[in-house]
Parts: sequence; structure tokens; C-alpha cells
Amino acid sequence: MRRFDIVYKFFGLVPVHPRVLTDEKNEIVLIFPAFQLFDHFTFQIGMNVRCHAAHFKVNCPAKEDPMTELLYQTDSTLQEFEARITSVLAEQRAVILDRSAFYPGGGGQPCDFGTLAADGLVHAVTSVKKQGADVLHFLGGETPLPAVGASVRGTLDWARRHNLMRTHTALHVLCGTVFRDYGALVTGGDMEPLKGRMDFEFASMKGELVREIESAVNREIEAARDVRVKILPREEAFQIPDLIRTKINLLPEGIQFVRTVEIVGLDLQADGGTHVQNTREVGRVKVTDYKSKGAINKRIYIEIE
Repeated sequence: MRRFDIVYKFFGLVPVHPRVLTDEKNEIVLIFPAFQLFDHFTFQIGMNVRCHAAHFKVNCPAKEDPMTELLYQTDSTLQEFEARITSVLAEQRAVILDRSAFYPGGGGQPCDFGTLAADGLVHAVTSVKKQGADVLHFLGGETPLPAVGASVRGTLDWARRHNLMRTHTALHVLCGTVFRDYGALVTGGDMEPLKGRMDFEFASMKGELVREIESAVNREIEAARDVRVKILPREEAFQIPDLIRTKINLLPEGIQFVRTVEIVGLDLQADGGTHVQNTREVGRVKVTDYKSKGAINKRIYIEIE
């Protein structure tokens, strides 16, 4: 069979790693291991669509291109892990693994950096990106790429990752505090290691209010609240009041499982990023600036000390 990548739309869904194969009878087989609907969320279903003339037939789920197991979703403290290469994208100098602790970026949190060691060579991981059900690890340098099936050892740039975890949790403390005290929803956010910004649905914002928020945030951090992560069935998750803290609910209806992050006693919301295990790991938060970004949209900038 001949095989090559395609870019294809199927009933409005974006297929994950679609493939075209031509079999011995010259029938075309379109392989869709899974379908991506939104950002990190992917339907874990697959199908083969066989096409001959104008005839289509749906066969059993495809077994090719298994999804990457996202280790960071259940254990964000992993600094090293063992994995196997399932695909190599030579032109992009990228590899796909069967499991990964590298966060691929999303929800305002940047991707992780680090290394992959394979066959006696250590490759710098310069970028990581989610593509459907898989995680692409982009490798720097010019050394030969490891082969499909090779065993690798991944090592995260832990100083960077932990600082991002501290920052992400700090932003959740900020979000939870503002929602509890003022009822304001989030309209946007972004972060880098030890600094970030969050936009809220405030009609006005003055220095006195900002100082009140900063003091309240640091009290919550000093309370040493545990941070808990769960993956819940959608129906169960959406029974949680105020699960979605953004102005717009970005979770599509087709998502069957929802990952939640809880800062015990303060905040519980849907989230896909990595966090510390207790707020005491965050450190002190300082509000460095605030701006008006619209009639009912105010931005707060923070740094972690």
C-alpha cells in the first residue's frame, strides 16, 4: 500500500493524522483514527472510510497512530519518563511518543522544554505542540532523528516547568479570589514563567481595588490550600456550580470527559494545564500593573516573587 498525509475536512470535524491508502484492488481507504473538535479535546473514536467510485463504507476503528498518553494530566510532578517513538516527522524534525510528560501548550500556558535521549544521543526538545490526539516533540540540532520504535527517556526543563506551574496556580488563586469577592468572570489570560496577566469583566478598576485584590490573593496562598486534579465524566462535571469561569464556555458539547483543577476551599474549574500541589509552593504574588482593555474588560498583571 502507498500511504501519505492529507489535510481533509470530514463533516466539519478535523481528523487526527488522517491517512490515505491505496490497496491491491485500487480502492482508496481514508483512515481517521480520531477527530479533533477543540484545542486539546479529541473524540477517541476512529474509522476507516473505504471509497470506490461513489461508494463509501465505514469499517471497524483504525488501529494505526495510537494517541499519546498525556502523563502530565494526572501527575504534573513527573520530571522524567520512559516512552517509545510511534512516528517521526522528518521534515519538521519532530517525533510522536506513545506517552509524554511534556505539556504542549494551551490555555495560556506555554509548552515545556527539555531533552529526549535515544540510542546514545541526547536531543534538545525546543518546542512541543498538540496535534489532535498526539503530542509533537520538535528536536533541535542536526543529529539524526531516532527511529520509529526506539525507546527514549524524556527529561523536562524542570526549573521552567515548575515556575510555570507556580504561575498557573497563582492565576487560579487570582481568578478564584476575584470571582468569590466580586463575581467577575475571566475574559482572557496569558503567562510566562513567574509572570502573567488575567482579564476580568470589571466595569472599572482603581488602585485601591487592585491593592485589595493583591492582599486577598496572598492570604489565600499563605493558607496553604491543597490543589487537586480530577478527570470527570462530562455529566458529573457540569453538575459543579460555576465550573466554567470564562465569560464564554469553550467546552464543545461532544467532550465526554472534563479535567478539573480544585484549589480546596477557594476555586474549582475546568482546566487542562499543570499546577503545584499546594498554594504554599506559589510564593508571594505582586500586582505590577493594571489596565483598561474595554468598557467592561480590565487587565491585571502579576509577578511571582
